[in-house]
Amino acid sequence: MTVFALIGAKGLYLLFLWLLSAAGAAWIADRKGYGERVGLTFGLLLSIIGFVIVLLLLPSRPGSAWRVEGWLPKRRPGAGLLGGPTMDARGPGLDPQQGQDPRGPSPPSSSE
Repeated sequence: MTVFALIGAKGLYLLFLWLLSAAGAAWIADRKGYGERVGLTFGLLLSIIGFVIVLLLLPSRPGSAWRVEGWLPKRRPGAGLLGGPTMDARGPGLDPQQGQDPRGPSPPSSSE
């Protein structure tokens, strides 16, 4: 009987390192203007070495986000949780009625 628990925590940590290096290499390659597939390929096949190759040896293309914004994008005011733009809720029953304030009902005012 094979016991899979013998792999242990070290194997789990190495798996996490492999997946995070692939995701990081894909993100950096996309920012450098090559698309996510190049970075994902380097990250999955070469693990942390592929991440370092994409980070240090892969030049950024002209007009890429890496050259325009720098290596770390700046957060925009009003950006969503992951940095993307927030969207207004649309759909049946979600559109404001005409004549109403789209921000919702105003708080009750005290006339004392």
